[in-house]
Amino acid sequence: MADLANIMEWTFVSETTVPKEVQEILVPGEEAHAAYKTIRDVAVITNKRIIISDKQGITGKKVEVYTIPFKSIVMYSSENAGLLDVNAELELWTRVGKFKLNLKRGVDIRKLDRLIGQAIL
Repeated sequence: MADLANIMEWTFVSETTVPKEVQEILVPGEEAHAAYKTIRDVAVITNKRIIISDKQGITGKKVEVYTIPFKSIVMYSSENAGLLDVNAELELWTRVGKFKLNLKRGVDIRKLDRLIGQAIL
């Protein structure tokens, strides 16, 4: 079983295209709205969930996929980057715990606010 302390926080570095391996797991009626590079992986925001593809090992051929369904989110908060802050932050409270997304400069936190708000409200 994975250590939850290590999987509950990710950093979104920049916007990117939706990778083929994530497109292949979308369910009927699900649409990808945005994708973000993480340090080594990719996160995709759809109209139903957040999908995080986590490459493992030296070669990165082994991939674990995490899904945070929007229906499990009970509350969220966003904090834009200030003058001296490096990251903006988005925190999601779900039935299983709290997830934190750090957003590097250049990642539009308000776009994520809108996408999550549209999905859960």
